Amino acid sequence: MTNLEKYTQAFSDTLGVSKDEVEKLEYQSISAWDSVGHMELVAAIEDVFDIMMDTDDIIDFNSFEKGKEILSKNYSIEF
Repeated sequence: MTNLEKYTQAFSDTLGVSKDEVEKLEYQSISAWDSVGHMELVAAIEDVFDIMMDTDDIIDFNSFEKGKEILSKNYSIEF
């Protein structure tokens, strides 16, 4: 499984959306991605990639695309 597939799966499983819908998601764009859903999503991503995200990165993580950018830049995860 590629890193993009793992990342997409984390979104899909945590937020209960289809894999086709995740690319356009932004924080609070769906009811599942509220503050609690955000922390569940972060925990899932941390588990999948075996990392601990910095608090500033968690706060800045506000969309599917922004998450990929943060993970690539700050945690050396290639997509």
